[in-house]
Amino acid sequence: MARSEKSRPFELVGVSLLVALVVGATTFVVTSDVPLTAVIGAAAFVVTILVLAMLVLATSPQLPPRSRNPHDV
Repeated sequence: MARSEKSRPFELVGVSLLVALVVGATTFVVTSDVPLTAVIGAAAFVVTILVLAMLVLATSPQLPPRSRNPHDV
């Protein structure tokens, strides 16, 4: 496993954290309500990390099919 593959989860968490901070800062500037800012920032973090994880799963390389599988028709 290459070093870039090992650091990929940390990159995804970092991007999600950055998005959550931007959304939270924008919410705080607009509303000046700290609890609402925390809730919306946390929701942005969770949604972003889920979307990025699904994109990584969708673009991950697939295993080649086995040529001699007795269950294939």
